[in-house]
Amino acid sequence: MPEPGEGEIIRYPRSKFLEAATLGLGALIGAVVTAPVLGFTVLPPFIKQGHPDIDVGALDDFPENKFVITTFLLDPNQGEVSRRTAYIRNNGLLDGAPSFTTLSNRCVHLGCPVQVNGLPLDEEKKTEKGVDLIPTAAAAGFGCPCHGGQYDTEGNRTAGPPVRALDRYEFRIKKGRLLLGKTYSVSEVDGEGAGAKIHSYPLAGPGQHVDGPEAWLYPIQPPR
Repeated sequence: MPEPGEGEIIRYPRSKFLEAATLGLGALIGAVVTAPVLGFTVLPPFIKQGHPDIDVGALDDFPENKFVITTFLLDPNQGEVSRRTAYIRNNGLLDGAPSFTTLSNRCVHLGCPVQVNGLPLDEEKKTEKGVDLIPTAAAAGFGCPCHGGQYDTEGNRTAGPPVRALDRYEFRIKKGRLLLGKTYSVSEVDGEGAGAKIHSYPLAGPGQHVDGPEAWLYPIQPPR
């Protein structure tokens, strides 16, 4: 088409209009078809995260300075598939408030379940509302049966391939009951028991460093 002169109205041929309309309609159909698929694949890691606090028992169920193997249902509606394990030790009082060590049993190497390096007192097992409590004799730390990772009684790595300390559960006390919240990651723990200093970080995956230059090599994790 010749260039329009001054004062002339710019006109577009019908073919251009049909081309633009076809492309626009195709884009709209593509968005309608793709959006639900992307929603189901991308959104779940970012919504409905976490769980309600888990009531794992009365404070008296946790003898001071001894670990209790504590298993519970993270989501009772899902049944046994949601069962989790925590190693809980009553550290006594810290500034007048109860102090607990609440270790996750997930090995931070590849996620295998670690075990107590000690004798579970099965005859003293107590079960209440889907929560099992098994006291242990004096524990000498924790070990992973899969790849030989070893941790001390504060969850610090002492041997093997793990890259950091064991993850921990947040906890709070309500009406004389111990409630576990979400898990978080720990690089290391200085000290012991109630006086320990925990270097905590947002929950990271097994094998992932949470501090130092190595942590820069990992992508940003979705909410957990």
